[in-house]
Amino acid sequence: MAEIGLVRFGRLALEVSQAVLPSQRTKFSKRLFTQPQLLAVLCLMRYEDWTFREAEVRLNEHTELRSALQLNSVPDYTTLYRFLARLDPADVARVMNEIVRRMPGRWQSPVTVAVDATGLSQAAVSSYFIRRVEHFGQKQRTWKHGLKWLAVVDVERQIILAQGARQAPWNDCATLPILVGQAHENTPIGCVLADAEFDSERNHTFCREQLQAQSILPAKRRSSCRASGVRLQMRENFPTEQYGKRSLIESVFSAVKRKLSCRAPGRTLHTQSSQALLLGLAFNLYRLWLPALGLPTERMSTEPTHLMCAVKGAGQQWVQVPPGNWIAPPGSNRSGGRGDEAVGAFGVEGRGGDLASL
Repeated sequence: MAEIGLVRFGRLALEVSQAVLPSQRTKFSKRLFTQPQLLAVLCLMRYEDWTFREAEVRLNEHTELRSALQLNSVPDYTTLYRFLARLDPADVARVMNEIVRRMPGRWQSPVTVAVDATGLSQAAVSSYFIRRVEHFGQKQRTWKHGLKWLAVVDVERQIILAQGARQAPWNDCATLPILVGQAHENTPIGCVLADAEFDSERNHTFCREQLQAQSILPAKRRSSCRASGVRLQMRENFPTEQYGKRSLIESVFSAVKRKLSCRAPGRTLHTQSSQALLLGLAFNLYRLWLPALGLPTERMSTEPTHLMCAVKGAGQQWVQVPPGNWIAPPGSNRSGGRGDEAVGAFGVEGRGGDLASL
């Protein structure tokens, strides 16, 4: 297998995890695998939208990927599932903070952050299970509740500073101080943007008095007649131009769902929440990975129309892909299991922009 983006992503995930997590959870661990190794495999799963069984198969197939993860043997899919079940959200937050700390160009001034939530699909718990249900003519499994993924995003850098997940529907107004406070521990915040769901005088007070930051939260229409204090200021003189940057968090959510996954699979709420947190972790690793390759990060295109190709004798050139042609990303299960061979044969770039021929 050629040196493609999947290998470099796995190496970076392992490096960051090793800087934060201890090798073993307890002194009684079997010591077949380390916690950073298993967490790096889970990040790869979210990066490529693999299932546990697909992750085991991929690791068995690719020697370079196992070498990048420093694996002497391949973990069973049950090992990965049990590690996910034991995964502490605090450990995910520590790894997230380490990624933010490693981002090139430290913040010299307070940043503008946006707070919002989006839903993740809980369908496709098991594609085999869904096919069996359809085969025997039974009704598909339905869900009473969805999963809500909350994030605090730096709108300039377009990276996730803090995140959380919970069962929906739920009003997250009281969650803003918790998430913004976590983000402020590592990154100074100068302005907080959020939609009317987070409208509360208490949230304004937290941002302006404790964080010494500006808060721009539109007042709810039904309660605007009783607004007072900062909420009344938002009603009478709302800074529309500054508030326009809040839409950039929607671009981040779109990039996550298009480039990585829109699912948080699992049979329990804890598993689904962990999958959502790992999705944010994989996205931040992807963002950290791009500057390391010297690739542009100013704009995240959610629908790329160009691919970088290695043209013999002409170096690297941007080549327009004709309409209707589609090239599966390397290592993707959407490519029929032979995405890496196709990329290695044609010398096109892997996911993230690095050439397969390098």
